[in-house]
Amino acid sequence: MSPVPADAADPDALPPYEGIALSAVRLVRTQADAAAALAALLAADAIGFDTESKPTFQKGEASTGPHLVQLATDDHAYLFQIGAVPDPAHPLPGLDVLRAVLESPTILKAGFGLGDDLRRLRAKLGIETRNVLDLATALRRGERNAWGAKTAVARFFGKRLQKSRKITTTNWALPRLSDKQIQYAADDAHVALRVYRHWRANPPPPMPPKPVAGGPRRAAQT
Repeated sequence: MSPVPADAADPDALPPYEGIALSAVRLVRTQADAAAALAALLAADAIGFDTESKPTFQKGEASTGPHLVQLATDDHAYLFQIGAVPDPAHPLPGLDVLRAVLESPTILKAGFGLGDDLRRLRAKLGIETRNVLDLATALRRGERNAWGAKTAVARFFGKRLQKSRKITTTNWALPRLSDKQIQYAADDAHVALRVYRHWRANPPPPMPPKPVAGGPRRAAQT
């Protein structure tokens, strides 16, 4: 694992992380888009994975998310706009792609804090996502707090991942997303894959052995 930058404790002091180019983001809207996305994603050994949901503001209001699913290869990010309520009579072109890729046991899906994403995908679309790696806990290695994408980018790349709450809380169910929404969503999936690749290429040293209760004498007697 690369050494932690000296100023990683102050993310604001780090240079900004340059995310995936908008030209490398694909919005899956047609059958042709879906076929191209399926071919690229099925050819990958691992992909970045995340979802976005329209925020709820009223007490007791149930989320209808996810409204957007993001999958990323090393070269491209694919955005699937699910909307609020899928219409079985007019299924979206990308739903078959999502099911085939997310339920594949051979493609690793890497992301941060995926618990809610998996539950919502199961409840809304009946997708049982398989072969998932939640980097939030996989990278922790004994630390009390789970890692977020911002922490991983700061520690691994010495960069500042910009996570704007203003964008996070926008309406992800809109039929037409803004460029800022597209960039934010694509980065969330793509950066997860980049972090995963870096982590695998730079494995951390072994964890020190835990002390045996009772001290060395008791350990020698067992």
